[in-house]
Amino acid sequence: MNPFQKNESKETLFSPVSTEEVPPRPLSLPKKPSPKICGSNYPLGIAFIVVNEFCERFSYYGMKAVLTLYFLYFLHWSEDTSTSIYHAFSSLCYFTPILGAAIADSWLGKFKTIIYLSLVYVLGHVVKSLGALPIIGGQMVHTVLSLVGLSLIALGTGGIKPCVAAFGGDQFEEKHAEERTRYFSVFYLSINAGSLISTFITPMLRGDVQCFGEDCYALAFGVPGLLMVIALVVFTMGSKLYRKPPPEGNIVTQVAKCIWFAISNRFNNRSGDIPKRQHWLDWAAEKYPKQLIMDVKALTRVLFLYIPLPMFWALLDQQGSRWTLQATRMNGNLGFFVLQPDQMQVLNPLLVLIFIPLFDLVIYRLVSKCGINFSSLRKMAVGMILASLAFAVAAAVEIKINRMIPPQPGPQEIFLQTLNLADDDVKVTVLGDENNTLLEESIRSFQKMPHYAQLHLKTKRQDFHFYLKYHNLSVYTKHSMEEKNWYSLIILEDGKNISSMMVKDEENKTTNGMTAVRFVNTLHKEVNISLGKDTFLIVGEDYGVSAYTTVQSGEYPVVHCRTEDKDFSLNMGLLDPGTVYLFVIINSTNQNPQAWKMEDIPANKLSIAWQLPQYALVTAGEVMFSVTGLEFSYSQAPSSMKSVLQAAWLLTVAVGNIIVLVVAQFSGLVQWAEFILFSCLLLVVCLIFSIMGYYYFPIRPEDLQEPADKKIPHTQGNVINLETKKTKL
Repeated sequence: MNPFQKNESKETLFSPVSTEEVPPRPLSLPKKPSPKICGSNYPLGIAFIVVNEFCERFSYYGMKAVLTLYFLYFLHWSEDTSTSIYHAFSSLCYFTPILGAAIADSWLGKFKTIIYLSLVYVLGHVVKSLGALPIIGGQMVHTVLSLVGLSLIALGTGGIKPCVAAFGGDQFEEKHAEERTRYFSVFYLSINAGSLISTFITPMLRGDVQCFGEDCYALAFGVPGLLMVIALVVFTMGSKLYRKPPPEGNIVTQVAKCIWFAISNRFNNRSGDIPKRQHWLDWAAEKYPKQLIMDVKALTRVLFLYIPLPMFWALLDQQGSRWTLQATRMNGNLGFFVLQPDQMQVLNPLLVLIFIPLFDLVIYRLVSKCGINFSSLRKMAVGMILASLAFAVAAAVEIKINRMIPPQPGPQEIFLQTLNLADDDVKVTVLGDENNTLLEESIRSFQKMPHYAQLHLKTKRQDFHFYLKYHNLSVYTKHSMEEKNWYSLIILEDGKNISSMMVKDEENKTTNGMTAVRFVNTLHKEVNISLGKDTFLIVGEDYGVSAYTTVQSGEYPVVHCRTEDKDFSLNMGLLDPGTVYLFVIINSTNQNPQAWKMEDIPANKLSIAWQLPQYALVTAGEVMFSVTGLEFSYSQAPSSMKSVLQAAWLLTVAVGNIIVLVVAQFSGLVQWAEFILFSCLLLVVCLIFSIMGYYYFPIRPEDLQEPADKKIPHTQGNVINLETKKTKL
């Protein structure tokens, strides 16, 4: 029976409805044999498709790996805004596959859709890379270019997502079904390989390479863009080898129309004289074939189970946002290697490749031997529990981080440290507006201060009076300071006199795992400092203070410096990752100046390796939830509904990212409390899903076919006799 055949017209008591004909599928063109790989049954064209997918996934995941830090440090957005835009982009990437599937199935076909949307994809990478160049415009230009580029990338990657894998499957003949199954395994492997390599390499391009004196985000975005160009070129090279089936009509549209017609027809016929029907979809029988209605019934049963699923994706996709931000406040020095915060995401694809065979070959078999019926729905529920536990662990790590990092100044608060560069002790007294003493301490010459002092303001900005006593000399000065900032009071010596200057420190100077340095020059000449191949500083004479500069951690025994009349070198020693250093250039008894070193902010003490348990838990949850969920869904849906099911599955990912966006913008919770909130929400959703799964009765493949002895609905008098299979919800 053709599921899209036109129904015969019938006389009914119902209100008139349109008799729009469901278009039949076009006839398939004769399939010509394609060249094979090394005499096997694998078409040669799939080699180009697999390489294309590897490069495209490298492009997507590589760009996405550094996206949150780009928002935070290049565009200078807040952590909440960076998280929200990150998940808005992720959500858009999972909405656009519906558009791509519609274009491919109804208009262009898969091949042309992949080509055209890949061009859009490449254009998005070009615009995104231009937006990461500091020399192009200001922050507004960078923001506009970034958002336009991300929109084009979302359209490109989402549009080709439902087409590439299916196009590869189209290259096989029906008699080579076993080879086609192995192809999908290789295809999935190429996805994870691209993700694994790119999430390791692109953070290195960002952090290890300096562009215009800062992290090279333009290179980190440009290399994935180049990989997308290679993906497009490779895919186009195989054009003459591909089998290109014509568009067959969009089944997603047909399902939506069938459901809408059933709802509207039922609404238009609310009279009590009209006989009731066993299922609400039976109200589409006047227009759509019975087989299609039965398939949609089976589909809606699976979609009903999809309702709780977005909450799982809300947790899983925070690896690239909240968890990356958490890693920036941890020590990435593993002894043998310094791990960038955004490189921790490489654990997910790596653990996926390890856990899939581990679960399939070991864990599931052991559970089965114990006599436990570990059904697909139970595996998905356990996956939710593991993800919930992962966020509980992330909350514990966040609490531990908060105990170790310096506190941040809040409203009507400032943090102040005093740096005494005189040759003897100086007594410092800080007075408020009413001459009340706020701080009093005696500071030795070149004393390394253990911490910042906390001062409270009466307004957002306030003047403070400083009373300095040096030998028999007393100096009185005033400085204005603003809330939520860090300040350094530098005491200067000029012969027998002293003075002071107030320097505003930068907050969160090295939360990207690098090392930050700044210099105070006590010499009477300007100093040029070379910190690396592309990093240069100019520090003014007579207590000039440089800006903070980010450098690689490690040993700096010889740093070349130059004044107008001589060259010399400074020994900066070992620079630990995550530390902020202050270097004071002073004259010494010998011929060359020296650098006095002090830590403004100490190194991050908590190792980034503490994130390993939460990554292991959430990846185990992903393997049990995602892989099992797709397998279960495909087994429960009719063959004609596979594309609809894929679109619905991707939509749950999109909705999950929207949940994160809303929580990040409106929750107002501290980070550890937000992690606990997500953990508890997923536990509640897991309970709901378990109850839904308990009352779900799996269907058999034969239940999805119309029995041979069933007849097409016919009229007896003026009453429609509908024979439908009862679907238990």
